[in-house]
Amino acid sequence: MFPFLLFLLILTPHFTHSLNQEGLFLQQVKKSLSDPSQYLSSWNERDDTPCNWTGINCNNSTHRVDSVVLSNLELQGPFPTLLCRLLSLSSLSLDNNYISGSLPVDISTCQNLKFLNLSVNNLVGHIPATLSQLPNLRTLDLSSNNFSGEIPASFGEFRQLETLNLENNLLNESIPISLGNISTLKVLDLAYNPFIPSPIPSQLGNVTNLEVLYLSGCRLIGPIPDSLGRLTRLKSLELTYNNLTGSIPSSITQLKSIVQIELYFNKLSGVLPSGLSNLTTLSRFDVSMNQLTGTIPDELCELELESLNLYENRFEGSVPEIITRSKKLYELKLFNNTLTGSLPSELGKNSPLQTIDISYNGFSGEIPKYLCEKGALTQLILMYNSFSGGIPESYGNCKSLYRVRLKQNNLSGSVPESLWGLPHVYLLELEDNSLSGNISRMISGSYNLSQLLISKNQFSGLIPEEIGSLNNLYQFSGSDNRLTGPIPESFVKLSELGTLDLSNNELIGKIPEGIQAWKKLNELNLANNSLYGEIPSEIGSLPVLNYLDLSGNHFFGKIPIELQNLKLNTLNLSNNWLSGDLPPHYANENYRNSFLGNPGLCGDLPDLCPSVGGGKKEENLWIFRSIFMLAGIVLIVGVVGFYWKYQTYKENKKGLAMSKWKSFHKLGFSEFEIMDCLNEGNVIGSGGSGKVYKVVLSNGSCGYIAPEYAYTLRVNEKSDIYSFGVVILELVTGKRAIDPEFGEKDLVKWVSTTIDQKGIDHVIDPALESKYKEEISKILDIGLLCTGLLPINRPAMRKVVKLLQEAGAGSKSKRVHNDGKLSPHYQEDASDQGGIV
Repeated sequence: MFPFLLFLLILTPHFTHSLNQEGLFLQQVKKSLSDPSQYLSSWNERDDTPCNWTGINCNNSTHRVDSVVLSNLELQGPFPTLLCRLLSLSSLSLDNNYISGSLPVDISTCQNLKFLNLSVNNLVGHIPATLSQLPNLRTLDLSSNNFSGEIPASFGEFRQLETLNLENNLLNESIPISLGNISTLKVLDLAYNPFIPSPIPSQLGNVTNLEVLYLSGCRLIGPIPDSLGRLTRLKSLELTYNNLTGSIPSSITQLKSIVQIELYFNKLSGVLPSGLSNLTTLSRFDVSMNQLTGTIPDELCELELESLNLYENRFEGSVPEIITRSKKLYELKLFNNTLTGSLPSELGKNSPLQTIDISYNGFSGEIPKYLCEKGALTQLILMYNSFSGGIPESYGNCKSLYRVRLKQNNLSGSVPESLWGLPHVYLLELEDNSLSGNISRMISGSYNLSQLLISKNQFSGLIPEEIGSLNNLYQFSGSDNRLTGPIPESFVKLSELGTLDLSNNELIGKIPEGIQAWKKLNELNLANNSLYGEIPSEIGSLPVLNYLDLSGNHFFGKIPIELQNLKLNTLNLSNNWLSGDLPPHYANENYRNSFLGNPGLCGDLPDLCPSVGGGKKEENLWIFRSIFMLAGIVLIVGVVGFYWKYQTYKENKKGLAMSKWKSFHKLGFSEFEIMDCLNEGNVIGSGGSGKVYKVVLSNGSCGYIAPEYAYTLRVNEKSDIYSFGVVILELVTGKRAIDPEFGEKDLVKWVSTTIDQKGIDHVIDPALESKYKEEISKILDIGLLCTGLLPINRPAMRKVVKLLQEAGAGSKSKRVHNDGKLSPHYQEDASDQGGIV
């Protein structure tokens, strides 16, 4: 009997569970997509239902699929229309994948969809007008794709839509007025699309349920419509990075629910409207980078603000005293205005200030002592004002500080001793004041310090050995003080040191032994001290040194032949006691001024060595000095006259040929080195102009990758534009894309911040002829435009070509700001836009 049953069992087919119809649809979806990371491996066709599969949720009662969430799974392929066969599907999320192609018009068959998120994909083409046929849709998020064309006018037919997010696409028509018909809409985000320049539709004022209106970077023009004042439920209004003009309408004071107003980077003018005291819920107010005038209203400062940004405008007058009552203010940025008077003495006493940046104004009086009262202050930036008196002792206890920038004021007295040793400060900038006293040995506690900038003060005494323990120190500028004693031996431990400038002090002794450890040193300036001894041959082993000035000291002996190993832009060993022959590389007329004033120095340069007869020599030297002084006077007069004639000439003739520019940068590589790297193994991408290769040169060089490459591997023409912009900046500045001089910055950020802080003359390569400054400035602006932080703001290559062709004519363009606050995305430090490192 048993063998018979066994026989039947073998012959009888196994009972198998069959996958239901919805599971079969999903299996077809799986086959239509590439799943390189095997995230969909749990989609087993032997299961009864798909309800336990990754990303699949079913209704508890009907057991039908009502939600598909396949976010961040690296899925590739076209939009899977089969998902619309899931009749109960109400929520679909395919965001942060590589879904490509166009969005099919039959997506309208997903009739029960309430939530659709296809953001951060590679979808192209037009947005289907049929989306408005989804009767239950409440959220539509198509942001961060490559949709082009128009926003369908049919979108005005949505009856339940609450969120519409089309941010960061390539939509290039105007914003349709029909959006004003979506009465249920709460969030409208159309930011960072290249719409044709057009005004804000006044019909948007009809969407009275709107809570968030985000139209930044939409190429909007004209005034802000009065009708927006009807949006009484609005909490966030962001119209940044546009070309809006006119004054801020008084109707904006009717936004009784508003929490955030962001209007920065426009061309708004006039004074701030009266009635701002009505905005009792306002927390963040930013109208920076406009052309606003007048004073800062008291009624604005009496609000419970958390953040107040008014920088880069034309505000005048003083800061209202009433701002000291704020209990929430953590950010105050007023730099680059014409504000005057004293800061309120109790500013910060009642509020948890984290950042205060009021640089580039005309403030005077003493620095308020309460700015760090709550122990939260991270950035104290007061430079380029007229503050006087001493630095308050209270800041020595402000352990939260990261950046201290008090440059170019009228400060005097000693620096609080404990301020030298704050543990988190990485930038301490006290230059151009009248501060005195010693550098405290407590500086050893400032272990995070990267830049110590104390030049042009009256500091005296020994340089403490403890500075040598600051492992992160990159720049020490202590020139034009009264520092005495030797350079501490401990300095050779500063392996990160990029700049050491101790010129114009009263230092004595020798250069410490062991300086070959300064592998990142870019600038060494010890001029005009009383240093002596032989110049160490180890200097020749510093691989990136390009600025060396040891002039005006008492160095003796021969010039080390190892200096020939350096690629110096500046070499000055004049006015010492050096002797012997010049190294062959420097024995030519180009370096004559580098060796003047060394009595025993010989070489192949005529008249460099002293002739017999000391008395006659001294007489001739006096005569030569007189001649040089006279020549200097003549030069100054000539320059003044030339400048006057140049201004007249410039008005009569524009567009000088750019082909006459001259640059004298020595190439650090050969064509053979490039050719050896042009193989398939070094291909890192391809664009409209061909393949892109990674070429690592023998000098170690190889930032031009656009910044978006840090968060997405999907690069396009705009990434190529960025790379081209970096090349332009290299040509204009004469600097590499990454240089130790920039610290943690790259060339793009260095150019932007240096222009704002010091002016354009400090970034243009001095080897370029100054008579073409206007054309050079325009080329520089084009480079900055190409290297914009947001890809969508960079011009197309055909536009770049046109701009370059037009660079020789027309008026100067407005200086381009690369960095900027991209709320609600990552925020760059606004002070870095305003000329602040």
